[in-house]
Amino acid sequence: MSSPTLIRPLQRPAPLRESVHEALTEMIIAGTLQPGQHLVEVELAGQLGVSRQPVREALQRLHNEGWVDLRPGYGAMVHVPAEEEVDQLLAVRAALESESASLAAAHATKEQVAELNELCRTGKAAMSAGDIDAAVQANSDLHRRITEMSGNKFLMDFAAQVDRRVRWYYTPVAPARGQESWREHARLIKAIGQGDSELAAQIMREHTERTRTTYHRTVAEGRPEADSPEPEKPRRRRSR
Repeated sequence: MSSPTLIRPLQRPAPLRESVHEALTEMIIAGTLQPGQHLVEVELAGQLGVSRQPVREALQRLHNEGWVDLRPGYGAMVHVPAEEEVDQLLAVRAALESESASLAAAHATKEQVAELNELCRTGKAAMSAGDIDAAVQANSDLHRRITEMSGNKFLMDFAAQVDRRVRWYYTPVAPARGQESWREHARLIKAIGQGDSELAAQIMREHTERTRTTYHRTVAEGRPEADSPEPEKPRRRRSR
């Protein structure tokens, strides 16, 4: 007679650990914790009002998720995203959200379109006021709402996985995108309201591609010109 399969007891939820993980993630996205910043457990624990253990556990999870790098002998650092890494993420985002826009146009109600227009007005106002954080949040809310309107649960799940990281990468380019991004949103919402799936998908593709291009341009402009030759020093004439 075969022995019964051993079943391990279910672990109880750890709300404090989850709360610390959530707090640190948001601090990274908001830029409170900068890319490359050394993360000291005791300092983070003091700021959050917790012991070091949940901080240590949260940092390990953040490392597994790609938000934090753990270096032997040095400790934890906020991950510094490579340009190629961001490019790949934005490419995936473009594919997911183009499909979302197409499906949203096929299913949108008048009430949902009105909600998108309200989010668009919020984003425009935030950008005009120079409130980049609020503009980034409105941008995230609008894109997420369009994905929810698609009615595709799996698409929503996949999009949710990249949404927070996109917010992290998008913040530095939001000022460069400016009001033009919100004019693109307005055209997108109009296409969705008209039920034009093909046009909505096209506008979303172009919209996400412009963000991608702007990101690369922003990185290039901030990169030191290491390859440019130094100006040649004038030669001193020899005295005869």
